[in-house]
Amino acid sequence: MAENELQSGNTLFSLGDIVHNEPEVARLNRCGMHTINHHDLQQLRNVKVLIRAHGEPPETYRVATDNNISVADATCPVVLHLQKKVHRAYLESQANNGQVFIYGKPGHAEVNGLVGQTGNTAIVINSVEEAGLIDVNRPVYLFAQTTMTIEGLQRIRAAIEQKRSEQHVGNDIPFQVNDTICRQVSNREPQLVEFACRHDVVIFVSGSKSSNGKALYEVCLNANPRTHMVAAPKEIDMNWFAGASNAGVCGATSTPRWLMEEVADKILEQ
Repeated sequence: MAENELQSGNTLFSLGDIVHNEPEVARLNRCGMHTINHHDLQQLRNVKVLIRAHGEPPETYRVATDNNISVADATCPVVLHLQKKVHRAYLESQANNGQVFIYGKPGHAEVNGLVGQTGNTAIVINSVEEAGLIDVNRPVYLFAQTTMTIEGLQRIRAAIEQKRSEQHVGNDIPFQVNDTICRQVSNREPQLVEFACRHDVVIFVSGSKSSNGKALYEVCLNANPRTHMVAAPKEIDMNWFAGASNAGVCGATSTPRWLMEEVADKILEQ
C-alpha cells in the first residue's frame, strides 16, 4: 500500500515504523515516505497518513478527522477483527462489572490499539504471576495480542482457572477466553524448528525492534545452538561457519525477502 502511494507521486507519512525492520524502513524513506510519531500527527494538516498493520486506537482516527488528514489504513484484518471483539467485550463488561485483560507486551503498538477500544481501561498482563492478581470474583474477558505464543496464553488461562477453582467461583461469573493469536505467526514456530534442525548454522535476519523477531529467533536458537541473529549482511561473522557443510537463512515476519537474499549472497561470496 505504501509503495503504491509513493509510486503515484503522493507524499506519505507512516505513523510509526511501517515494519520493525530498520533497512526496510530506510528503503521506503528513501522512496519518499516520512516516518512520524503521535506528537507529529497532532501538528499535521491536509496530508495522507498510513496506519500500519499493528492498528491504532480510536483517538488516532479522531485526530486525523479533526486535522483533515486522509488515512491509508493498512491495519491487519486479523487485528481489526480483534479490535472489534475487544470493544464488544468492553461494552458487555460495562453492564456486568467485568474486566477486560490483554495478554501482550505493554506499550506495544498493537496492544495500545486494543486498550484504546476499551476507553483505556483494559489491563495488560504478560505473565502467570500477573494473571494471579486478577479478581476472579468479577467477570473476566481475556484476549491475546495476535503475535503472542499459544503456550503462553494457555498458561495464563490455566492460572486464572486454578484461582477460580481455589476460590470456588461459580459458572454464573463469566470467564471468557478469546484465542486471538494469529496462526500465520504461530504456525511458523514448528516450521522454523524443522528448518533450524536441517542446517548446521542458521542466520536469523531481524530488526532489533521486532518482538516477533526476538521470539522466533529464540525458537531457532533452542532448536539449533548455532543460530545467530543479524540485522544486515555486514554483521555476519564468517567464523560462525567453521566446520559447517550448510547454512540456512530465515527471518522475522517483518523481514523483507530482499534483505534475506542479501544475507545469503554475502555468505556465498566468502
